[in-house]
Amino acid sequence: MSALRFDANLKWLFTEHDFLDRFAAAAAAGFDAVEYPDPYPHPAAELRKRLEDNGLHQVLVNTPMGEQGTREQQGITCFPDLVPRFKSEFLTALDYAATLGADFVHVVGGMIPPGTSRDRAFARYVANVVWASEQAAGTGVRLLLEAQNKRDAPGFILETQAQARAVAEACDAGNVGVLVDVYHAQIDEGDLTELLGRELPGAFHIQIADPPRRHEPGTGELNFRTVFEAIAASGYEGWIGCEYAPLAGTVDGLGWRGELTP
Repeated sequence: MSALRFDANLKWLFTEHDFLDRFAAAAAAGFDAVEYPDPYPHPAAELRKRLEDNGLHQVLVNTPMGEQGTREQQGITCFPDLVPRFKSEFLTALDYAATLGADFVHVVGGMIPPGTSRDRAFARYVANVVWASEQAAGTGVRLLLEAQNKRDAPGFILETQAQARAVAEACDAGNVGVLVDVYHAQIDEGDLTELLGRELPGAFHIQIADPPRRHEPGTGELNFRTVFEAIAASGYEGWIGCEYAPLAGTVDGLGWRGELTP
C-alpha cells in the first residue's frame, strides 16, 4: 500500500491567518506541501520565497476565475467568446506555476454561458485544453481537469469523472489528467469505493472534503477510513489536497490525519 501524502489548500485551511502567513502555519502543522487556486494577487517571487522559507512544495494553482456572482466565477475555458482572454490567462497561470515549481495547473472548465449550447461550449472547452497542453509541453507542468457537482456548480461543463477522463484521454498528450475530488464525486455520483477503484489508476491529483457541508474528514457522511484505504490500495502516490472548511479551527481539526489514515 502507498503512503498517503496530504497538502494544505491555503484558500480553505489556516484562514485564521492572513494569506501570506498561512505558509508558515501549514509548515508548523506538519504539512510539506500546499496548493491554492489564486496566486495572482501576489508576485510569484514573493510566493516562491514563502515556499522556500518554510520548506514547502507547491502542488497546484488554478487558471484565473472571475468574481463570485459573475458568469466567469468558475472559469472561462468553455466560453466560445473569450478565447483570447483564456489563452492570455492560461499563459499567466503557466508562468506562475513554473516560477513556483508547481506540479500542476488546474484548467478550470467554467459554467456553460447563457445562450450557448452544451455541445458548443464543450467543443470549445476541449479545443482550449488541447491548446493549453501544447503550451505546457516541455515545461514540467501538467494540467488537471476536474468535474464539479451540480448542486454547488449548476451548469459546470464537466459533470462526471468519466467526462473528465475522456477529455484527458482525447488530448493524447501525456500532460493532461484528472483531478478526482472526493467531495464532488460523492455528491453527484456516489458509490465512491467503486469510483475510486476505476478512476485512481489514471488520476493525477486528489482533493478531499467530507460532504454534505465540506468540512474535514470524519465530520460528514463518508467513511474516510475506507476512502483512505482505497486510495492507498490503488497505488496512488501523488498528493491529496485538503480542500475543506475546518469546522472549528484548522489545527484543532487535524486529528483525522492520525485517526483515519491507514
